[in-house]
Amino acid sequence: MKLNIVPLAILLGLSLVACPLLYIHVGPALDAAQLSTLKTLLIICGASALWCFVVGEISRNNSQMDKLWSILPIVYTWVIAADGGFKTRLVVMAVLATLWGCRLTFNFARKGAYTLKFWEGEEDYRWKVLRQRKEFSSRWVWMLFDLLFICVYQNVIVLLTTFPALVAMSSDAPFGAVDILAAVLMFGFILYETVADEQQWAFQSRKWAMIKEGKALEELPEPYDKGFNTIGLWRLSRHPNYFGEQGTWISLYLFSIGAGAGIINWSIAGALLLVVLFLGSSAFGEAISASKYPLYADYCNKVSRYIPWRPYA
Repeated sequence: MKLNIVPLAILLGLSLVACPLLYIHVGPALDAAQLSTLKTLLIICGASALWCFVVGEISRNNSQMDKLWSILPIVYTWVIAADGGFKTRLVVMAVLATLWGCRLTFNFARKGAYTLKFWEGEEDYRWKVLRQRKEFSSRWVWMLFDLLFICVYQNVIVLLTTFPALVAMSSDAPFGAVDILAAVLMFGFILYETVADEQQWAFQSRKWAMIKEGKALEELPEPYDKGFNTIGLWRLSRHPNYFGEQGTWISLYLFSIGAGAGIINWSIAGALLLVVLFLGSSAFGEAISASKYPLYADYCNKVSRYIPWRPYA
């Protein structure tokens, strides 16, 4: 299982070009108050991207954005809620974004991502693997990738995912049935992600504990001898955490519909970009897993990538 980076890079680039086109052709337009809030959000986003690039390059730890990924949506949604007068819809959106952020921050923290020396901590294994590819053998090529994709592109996506709140900011529509549906769905997807995280943590912790005791992978009892998780939600889909993540931000988009912005409006761009990003991220992670575990390809052939479907057997 191999991953071709070029088509994915083209797809990601085109997806960003589509964002301003969505705004132009699929309203609503932002009013003066929303534009003022957007300016604040862009300043935070730009500062975050600059921080991640400078600290990442100096420390050679490119997980600086990973550390902020779960924190920035909390900041963005509460800034919008404050500027919008803490209307019920905005507060509910901010609270749910906060619950999501707390879950992800906790899950990343227990993997050793955060330390008192903020520039250190455990780096996402995928960046280490990616740096070793021949496409990034030149230092300047990796720096360019770090700047444009890891720091700028990912910061932009995180900001865009919260734009349904920006669209809803000036709405006078009452909190109604669509908002309740959105809140229930978003909370459900957050809960789904939490269960998936806990199952993965328990599986990997037990597996590595046995390996540290001196046992080879093939000597471990089932299902640990496969090397990858195939129990619980992971038996029903290969990336239940990604399924929950995408569902979370699509659910947040539904609030913009409740706010009267129309079934299709430009704030859907963040959720769509996230779907595109996860296509590449999951494909890359699976390529790594397939190179390490002989049975992983069979698992991929039998189990859905995201949507819980046919159980693995």
